[in-house]
Amino acid sequence: MDINITGKQLDVTPALRDFTREKLDKIIRHFDRITSIHVIFKVEKLRKIAEATIQIPRESINAKAESNDNMYSAVDGLIDKLDRQIKRHKEKDDEHRS
Repeated sequence: MDINITGKQLDVTPALRDFTREKLDKIIRHFDRITSIHVIFKVEKLRKIAEATIQIPRESINAKAESNDNMYSAVDGLIDKLDRQIKRHKEKDDEHRS
């Protein structure tokens, strides 16, 4: 699986990169058929924005979270949204198979 982490108008620090990868492990544990993940960090005035696209077979899942505090809280919100979407997709996929 391929994980890309990029920043627009900011440098992604190794600490932020490691924090994001640790949080993404939670999502990877829930759904093992993920082919790639692309995370983009942006700063617009005082807002810190984290958005991600997860590629799975025949579909992609997108989420976006923002925070006025710091990028770490934006990542936490992003992971929560992605986790809910992955669980919903997995349940829907399981229902379809049975």
